[in-house]
Amino acid sequence: MFEACDIREWRDHDVVDPDGHKIGALESVYVDTVTDQPFFATVTVGLPTRRRLVFVPLTGATVGPGYLKVVHGKDVVKKAPAIDVDGELPAAKEPEVFAHYELDYAPGAGGERRLARR
Repeated sequence: MFEACDIREWRDHDVVDPDGHKIGALESVYVDTVTDQPFFATVTVGLPTRRRLVFVPLTGATVGPGYLKVVHGKDVVKKAPAIDVDGELPAAKEPEVFAHYELDYAPGAGGERRLARR
């Protein structure tokens, strides 16, 4: 797996599903504020005039030459919560991202955000 600090090297590389089908291009990484480890990636999907960023978990993801392979299928990822390509994930929407992938969600110990963009 790559580190969040390496995002510049991986940005715009293909993100593929377990069967090797291209989902989109890697745009950014969101780290878990509890561990400061990469937890979700945003992937650019859609037609050039209707691009959006969808969230996909990085748990179990692997890297290959020029691609990032995630464990969720293309259809599941493309139906994930999304933001505009120049948007930010509102704190109130974080639970939806986790719920889409059936992941447990809890805000930080002080009620702070769980995800931070890198």
